[in-house]
Amino acid sequence: MQRMTRFERTRLISARSLQLALGAPPLVKPTDNSTPYDLAKEEFEKAILPLSVIRRFPDGTTERIELQ
Repeated sequence: MQRMTRFERTRLISARSLQLALGAPPLVKPTDNSTPYDLAKEEFEKAILPLSVIRRFPDGTTERIELQ
């Protein structure tokens, strides 16, 4: 499995946090004090985020990294 950069990791967690803040159902059980960021980070750490990273290279090739 390819390793994600810190920028890709941040982008995925941020995008999922926004989705949760706008009313998307969480994939983990929320606690009383959990924020959308906390839920997104927990989903990322458990590798259940429904998102992927697509890397485009200068030579025209692409690479897709799935979390699941």
